[in-house]
Amino acid sequence: MDPKDLEKQRQPEEPRYLSFPHLSNGTLRDGKPALNKYSSTLTNGHDFPGAQAMLYAAGVPDEHAMKNSPQIGIASVWWEGNPCNTHLLGLGKEIKTAVLRQGMLAWQYNTIGVSDGITMGGEGMRFSLQTREIIADSIETVTCAQHHDACIAIPGCDKNMPGVIMAFARHNRPSLMVYGGTIQPGYSETLRKPINISSCYEAHGAYIYKTLKSEHDPNITPDQIMEDLEKHACPGAGACGGMYTANTMSTSIEAMGLMLPNSSCIPATSPAKMRECVRAASAIKVCMENNITPSRLLTKASFENALVMMMILGGSTNAVLHLLAMAGTAGVPLTLDDFQRVSNKIPFIADLAPSGKYFVADLFDIGGMPSVMKLLVAAGLLDGSIPTVTGKTLAENIEPFPSLPQGQEIIRSLDNPIKATGHIEILRGNLAPDGAVAKITGKEGLKFIGKAMVFDKESQLDAALNAGKIPRRENLVLVVRYEGPKGGPGMPEQLKASAALMGAKLTNVALITDGRYSGASHGFIVGHICPEAAVGGPVAVVRNGDTITIDAVENRIDMDVSDEEIKKRLAEWKAPRMPVTRGVLAKYARLVGDASHGAMTDLF
Repeated sequence: MDPKDLEKQRQPEEPRYLSFPHLSNGTLRDGKPALNKYSSTLTNGHDFPGAQAMLYAAGVPDEHAMKNSPQIGIASVWWEGNPCNTHLLGLGKEIKTAVLRQGMLAWQYNTIGVSDGITMGGEGMRFSLQTREIIADSIETVTCAQHHDACIAIPGCDKNMPGVIMAFARHNRPSLMVYGGTIQPGYSETLRKPINISSCYEAHGAYIYKTLKSEHDPNITPDQIMEDLEKHACPGAGACGGMYTANTMSTSIEAMGLMLPNSSCIPATSPAKMRECVRAASAIKVCMENNITPSRLLTKASFENALVMMMILGGSTNAVLHLLAMAGTAGVPLTLDDFQRVSNKIPFIADLAPSGKYFVADLFDIGGMPSVMKLLVAAGLLDGSIPTVTGKTLAENIEPFPSLPQGQEIIRSLDNPIKATGHIEILRGNLAPDGAVAKITGKEGLKFIGKAMVFDKESQLDAALNAGKIPRRENLVLVVRYEGPKGGPGMPEQLKASAALMGAKLTNVALITDGRYSGASHGFIVGHICPEAAVGGPVAVVRNGDTITIDAVENRIDMDVSDEEIKKRLAEWKAPRMPVTRGVLAKYARLVGDASHGAMTDLF
């Protein structure tokens, strides 16, 4: 048999290409602009014969398709080895098939990612945040270099989503996002309850402090419980299942109009996710026909919607960082004060993990995001008039969906909130003159005063926790510094420490850092302290025993040290040697801005 015939047998058959019969040299018959606005630079005439030769080799079937058909980039953040991303190649293939059936050319490609869950607590976590910039750079590069007319992006994990939206803002060509979907909850036989990735980290704290046990069977050992959790917390493909960073970003972006209805809540393994992929092809065509570009969707009104959704659902502190970066890239004015303003007026009503009981897959079962949005639009809290990728307004998109069912317990009524205002608090004070971000649901109280216990790296705190050296006898504020965007470098998340504290039930402890927390973190935590220690922020000169007050009512974070003493300490302070001097992290540390402006690398 001819080797080429053998290769054809191995590959799944692509649908037969259907070119647009109504396209002719740059204009539609009804006079609208052609959909191949950008690709026609290469494909019309003979100015780029080499480009056309390569496109024919890549799969353009004939001259008519070359001259007339739009080219759609399908950008997935696919890679193996992480449940959030491992299935995205398949979703991309489904979208490609649907795009071809719409009579357009489709070019599938992917960019890179890092698993936050796998790298959490290790040196690999320093590489995570900077992947947001790599993803944005990659998609912008391919879209512009290859003259794609539109882009459909398929992210799965935390940094993926802001990365693709930042790319959309840069190239500003018709674009939409298809979220890879949330994971289904796992189940622990030893604990007899639903579990998720956060359960592993919290159990680790209990394991260290020798309090891990099964309430149902005293004969089950702590090691057996840990093995059970490790095997069953992640039952398949999909992003971490609570209202952690991935689901916070997907629900926020859906509220901005950049996704198809309910994309943010459809589980990764649900047949509905594959149907969404098919619908994406017709939606991107609508965007192209109506010139619905990211600049028309990324507006102050749409970002306001994102902030409302974040507060309603109890979303991750990381969303502050990412939404600031998305807005900065799009040229939309958004500041820390906007987050506080919205948090002051929006109630927290979702009983979702990490602070609550349910998961996003459960939310899908009661109607998902459109049903939540119907409640908020009706109450005047969400702007239903914003445009979306469907060509309809947000209110028109959600109109066919049912309202939240009576008796459900996941989303409370607006007059019976978990907390009357939002859980995100922007704090300032002599410890964070340029701002810090706290995630306070109210369950932990609204004020904490304790003595500082200082760690110059997360690894030092992890070692102290592993050794059981965090005492229970007095209120402590654990200070983790030199973990900011520059100092980390990479501003690593610190779920391992925060979850261990929760698992060990160290309720006498608050945790503050110039680094970040995972969306799965909860407890009395403050992150994004700015300026960070590495650039000489006051957090660099906190000393063991200093009294620190965290006040979510007055929105302050202060150490009981006079201004004169802080100036004296800073005058004596010497910047530590950078932990890396070459490679991608060193480059990132040189380019990155501060957390209060989104930790962007393209500030001007």
